[in-house]
Amino acid sequence: MNWILNISEITSGDRDRVGGKGYALAQLAGNGFTIPETLCLTVDAYDQFVLRTGLRERVLIELNRKNFKEMRWEEIWDCATRIRNMFLRTPMPEEIGTRLRQEIANRFKDKRVVVRSSAPEEDDAHASFAGLHESYLNIQGTDAILAHIRKVWASLWSDAALLYRQEIGLDAEKSAMAVVIQEIIVGDRSGVAFSKNPNHPSQAVIESVYGLNQGLVDGLVEPDRWILDRERKTVLTHTPAQRQQQMIPHGDGVVMSPLPPELSTVPPLNPDEVLGVFNVSLRAENFFKLPQDTEWTYKDNTLLLLQSRPITSSGGETPGDNRSWYLSLHRSFENLKALRKKIEHELIPKMIETARTMAETDPDTLSDQELAQEIRRRWEMNQNWVNVYWEDFIPFAHGVRLFGQVYNDVMQPKDAYEFVDLLTQTEMASLERNQILAELAEQIRHDPQLAAQLRQGDAGRIKPAFLAEVESFIQKFGDLSCSMTGGTQCVEDAMPLFNILLEMAAHPVPGERKRKSDSASDLKERFLSHFQGQERDWAGELLDLARSSYRLRDDDNIYLGRIEAQVLICVQVAKERINASSQSGETQSVSEELKTVLDDLEHRAEPMNPYQKQSGQSFEIKPRQLVGQPAGPGLCRGKARVIQQHSELAEFKAGEVLVCDAVDPNMTFVVPLASGVVERRGGMLIHGAIIAREYGLPCVTGIANATSFIRTGDEVTVDGFLGIVTVGAGDI
Repeated sequence: MNWILNISEITSGDRDRVGGKGYALAQLAGNGFTIPETLCLTVDAYDQFVLRTGLRERVLIELNRKNFKEMRWEEIWDCATRIRNMFLRTPMPEEIGTRLRQEIANRFKDKRVVVRSSAPEEDDAHASFAGLHESYLNIQGTDAILAHIRKVWASLWSDAALLYRQEIGLDAEKSAMAVVIQEIIVGDRSGVAFSKNPNHPSQAVIESVYGLNQGLVDGLVEPDRWILDRERKTVLTHTPAQRQQQMIPHGDGVVMSPLPPELSTVPPLNPDEVLGVFNVSLRAENFFKLPQDTEWTYKDNTLLLLQSRPITSSGGETPGDNRSWYLSLHRSFENLKALRKKIEHELIPKMIETARTMAETDPDTLSDQELAQEIRRRWEMNQNWVNVYWEDFIPFAHGVRLFGQVYNDVMQPKDAYEFVDLLTQTEMASLERNQILAELAEQIRHDPQLAAQLRQGDAGRIKPAFLAEVESFIQKFGDLSCSMTGGTQCVEDAMPLFNILLEMAAHPVPGERKRKSDSASDLKERFLSHFQGQERDWAGELLDLARSSYRLRDDDNIYLGRIEAQVLICVQVAKERINASSQSGETQSVSEELKTVLDDLEHRAEPMNPYQKQSGQSFEIKPRQLVGQPAGPGLCRGKARVIQQHSELAEFKAGEVLVCDAVDPNMTFVVPLASGVVERRGGMLIHGAIIAREYGLPCVTGIANATSFIRTGDEVTVDGFLGIVTVGAGDI
């Protein structure tokens, strides 16, 4: 039996042998659509592989260790991990490997390819496995292709795929996998198209990025998005992206790469190309008799289809059938559960312990050589934690978005932010920090002598009891001077912190908005009432996970900040020694190694809290309206305080409108002083929007060039209901 079929050899009788993806590509190629050069490895090759290697029996043993329906997700993940390892460690039998090598070498030679899954039940109109099985890009050479074929076969047994098969009632033990091998098309523009918007059937949706499509599919590159009227074939809206990166081939895989500056202001598609993509997706819909989700790319102005599958959320489903919805949720939800466990029970305790052990070593007691070694050691530890932050903490923030999506889908609230009311039933470190600052400010407010001492900045005259409380605060939350100096040093000058406390004392700030626990309890019950049985348990667990995600969006930066502060303390001691020796003229008294390590850090380190000022000429601001996203309800008017770098936070005055690129957790101590918040970065779930809602402040996000169009001192009106910021005089 032929294990490999050319795309032109696939007939209607091969659907179960080549899988949904392979069969759809064959249909497209045979009906005038342009697709890449493609081979299909049938399920017969998979069956022979697991039969001849004994893997079938070993897989069945794993699947039957325990009743599948009784297995927790962690157990399913363990099972899937063991099965995957079996596939990766089992070599291809000689006969199978020889036949595959010959076919692949004859067809592709040294060309780079994409190796994609194509399970028989994949991309079916009633059950789509899109995204559950693996695809690998930019693979070259027969040995590498064969290795990735085994990886694709192994993805048949991933935790997400097993869960979905259970969800839709498929027998996992009878599953098999075909594989599609395509020449990789390194398109300059790529994207996806939904011939029919699942939420608005009269519309179509096109999303596009520069570079490879995988950047969009994996959520790593923000796409430009077009909404079209299907009947009139006209563009209704175009939402541009912040075009900064693209995914490109690199080595034996793909990497993220900065987008050339000249492309950052140009949409990936021109109007004619948008309509071209729409027309191709509509042709695919008409051919398959079902709305299609297509992936495509432009190569040298030629539009190629990479794959096409039915949109399972529109048409073909019975009322109340949420299988496609649960598919995406289970994939994200279960992975987030594991990530939460890792973060809360492993990573955070280790971060706290790391900062504590660092603090036990007093850098003032170290020799120059020892101090240089300690700086290197702390720097490397900090960099390791920065990597962990990006790999684990950042992805976990998706928990808030996932809950918001589910909540809005089932509740359809008038206020799209209503779900946040359920998430605020948790404590965040920054709010605790702000509360302690408020209590310190309260002491100053009732003690004129203490206030005078703080204004003078003479620590020797400040009451010891108050200084002890400040020191306790710093031990717990880190020195705010590290944030207010841009995160590149920690200074002994406590005036920045004292200035903030004096400002808070002179202008009592409101506490975080009062939480109506009874109302929140009612809201929670209304949300859960939309689910029954086990689904209700799942929804409650999702809420709990979202609360953890919401809290950690803030807390993780504070934990990381404690470690960063310990690095900067050592750096500051080193700088003081070098400065002292320079002033005394005894430059040889300081170790060259100490100077070298500081020079190394200057060249290696990016600012820990970078602020990129937006380029462009200065504008004379006239009264105008800037439109963004409403992220916190309310109205306010005040003078703008534009923050370009952390050092400017110490100048913040009560009642000003905070205008910045984005509020990060190390800035939140000034938010209670603000009358409103305006951010360039968009989204209702970015940190600044969350904190603004905590304090009941009007907030507008997504104002492009906010820190250029608005200047410090400008009178601005913030309408958090409509998402409008008026610059200049105007009535509220």
